[in-house]
Amino acid sequence: MTNPAATKTKQNTTRDRFLNGKIEILQPSDEGHRSGLDAILLAASLPADSAGNLADLGSGSGVAGIAAIALRPKLRVLLVENNPLMADLASQSSTLAKNSALATRIKVLEADVTLTGSKRQKAGLLASSFGNVMMNPPYLDAATNRTSSDKTKADAHMMGFGGLDAWMRTATCILKPGGMLTMIYWSQSIGQIIAATQGRFGGLQIMPVHPKADKPAKLLLTRAVKGSRAPVTFVPPVVIHNEDGSFTPKAAAVLSGDDFLFHGF
Repeated sequence: MTNPAATKTKQNTTRDRFLNGKIEILQPSDEGHRSGLDAILLAASLPADSAGNLADLGSGSGVAGIAAIALRPKLRVLLVENNPLMADLASQSSTLAKNSALATRIKVLEADVTLTGSKRQKAGLLASSFGNVMMNPPYLDAATNRTSSDKTKADAHMMGFGGLDAWMRTATCILKPGGMLTMIYWSQSIGQIIAATQGRFGGLQIMPVHPKADKPAKLLLTRAVKGSRAPVTFVPPVVIHNEDGSFTPKAAAVLSGDDFLFHGF
């Protein structure tokens, strides 16, 4: 949730507070993609006791990845972002005074997450090197949707060649056996999610995200384990807003960093 009173900074950016002020992130103010609620929901979906190395694929300016380690003291994150502007903002965010306690646990890698084989390795995405991977891939297909004239925003919103499968391929490669993938994606793409995990992941858990209790889920939070043979399960949904537009108690606790998702699963 981006703070509505975000501070304007140089280079057309704002300094936004997340997790009730626990972290600050630099984001573009007039171009590119601005992260918000989706990123914090994603960060809250990793197991609460996660430790070791986490890769945030397509990290943008780093909201989800930095939030994830702010809530888990034994976790380190590699923010992987292909767009130079967003990768630079992620690097700058890691050096902000508010994030100083986290700085040694944050690294930024400017790389294309859809690279394959030796190109992926040379870019720095090493095989079997992460216990957790998280990602918020672009939702839109450039073949059927109008592309934004803002290239930075288009990079964040439009899925490139290879689709979701290309992202899944990289996640599978860099995860250790038994490692967990956590993702947020459009609910209308549930078929793609299931298809892309087949033969790679098992124990797929799907949590619908409803804007209000009586509204259809627009997003899905998913978790899956590399190499698992466990079946697909749907877990109880999370509802974001009450009827009056205020946050539900669960959503408010998650967005402030006081609670996690997927309890008991």
